[in-house]
Amino acid sequence: MILDKIALVLAIIGGLNWGSIGIFGIDFVAFLFGGANSAMSRVVYTLVGLAAIWCISLLFREQDPIEERS
Repeated sequence: MILDKIALVLAIIGGLNWGSIGIFGIDFVAFLFGGANSAMSRVVYTLVGLAAIWCISLLFREQDPIEERS
């Protein structure tokens, strides 16, 4: 499902951003979009959060045997 892949990519971006904050003290989203409180940064943070919530559903889904082969 395409939405699953988009959510995973956004969750990975969020995880990498948090890793860069923890290790280097650099918030790349804030850097790229003009600060943590800018409207665009808040949109990105919100999308990453929604993607993480969507990824929770991936833990509880049963896979169709046909999908597992691809």
